Amino acid sequence: MGGTRFIVAGSFIDGSGAAVRKNVFLAVKDGVITAIGSATDLPRNDDAAIDNFSHCTILPALVDCSVSLSQSPSVDSNVRLYAEEADFSKKTAMLEQHIQYCHVHGVQGVADSDESALVERYQERMAQKCIIDIRTSGRLCQSRESATDNSTGGDFLRIGYTGNIEDAEAPHSQLDHEDLCHILQHRGGKKAVVVANGRQQVEEALDAECDAIEQGYGMGEDNLREMAEKGVLWIPSVLRAKNALDGAGTGGDVCCRFSLRYVAPGKPIPGAEAFWKKMLAEQLAQLRFAKKLGVPTAVGTGAGSVGILHGESMVEEMKLFIKSGYSLEETIRCASENGARFFGMEKLGALAVGRKAIFLITRGTTKQLPRKLSYLEGIYINGEPSSTYRKNPAKTT
Repeated sequence: MGGTRFIVAGSFIDGSGAAVRKNVFLAVKDGVITAIGSATDLPRNDDAAIDNFSHCTILPALVDCSVSLSQSPSVDSNVRLYAEEADFSKKTAMLEQHIQYCHVHGVQGVADSDESALVERYQERMAQKCIIDIRTSGRLCQSRESATDNSTGGDFLRIGYTGNIEDAEAPHSQLDHEDLCHILQHRGGKKAVVVANGRQQVEEALDAECDAIEQGYGMGEDNLREMAEKGVLWIPSVLRAKNALDGAGTGGDVCCRFSLRYVAPGKPIPGAEAFWKKMLAEQLAQLRFAKKLGVPTAVGTGAGSVGILHGESMVEEMKLFIKSGYSLEETIRCASENGARFFGMEKLGALAVGRKAIFLITRGTTKQLPRKLSYLEGIYINGEPSSTYRKNPAKTT
């Protein structure tokens, strides 16, 4: 068994939704998992390389199904404006920083809304050297004309049928139903993610044969039943409402970082707190019903929106899944396997024999998850410790 590395874990979550396994070993050779078994059956070979994480938990790398890597999530409007007006080199530096944030928080795959084409240009320049797997949608489709030549550029189609839930005109269609159908009929074989809120808008998106609904606030139970029947993926983006609620009392923008809240100054908006409290409760109830129906769901944070941080916000979104009634194992499946399969990230997803050995290590027990994802013990890429991750990065002056 020369060349085989053994990794031992106190707890193991494979990302398939199966129950936690205790005291497990993974055998890895040439970057691929070749065996998974009980640590008591670990082959006794004095020459074998054994990485002992018996005090830790192993789980699959995370996939964020809704990010904007080229956008600053700062709650400071001046910072966001500076980022928008920066030159190419500064924008690229910010993009690389956001990619690094994703990587160090265990997010090894993202579906990006590349409005400025900056991410696509970055990928072309980096070729195979990018440290996370990125799928881009290209420019958001908001008109029939934007569907032109969608057979080239971008890995999937993202269509803004309504605005983001935070936007004042979120419930109103940006396209009419005929235009939406036209875009989907000319998608060039790509999967189509439709941003839609409201009962009628989601119904029309499903009627047009979309592959996934993003956000889906206020869509109602009938639409969820249809999604379950058709196997349409749902990316609920609950954190958008949670952040809006947290800031509603002051009228400021909120940024969640390690469960601490940073609020930018602002004036309270009458009725906003009650509105967002209702929206959050309804979205959690829809998520609970989706679980009951078996609607395929995936975690997408909206990172890059105001106050939603790249990488870190995955923990907050996962907490909301658990609050709605998903088990830890089901939540991790939604945060890894479901997104990886939908967006064709072949190296990521559930951990199984024959799959790439890309996984996260968290110190402590599973009861400390997902909180412990904010401070990883280690990241393994193709069976080896990540060369770019440092648990305790050296401080420079």
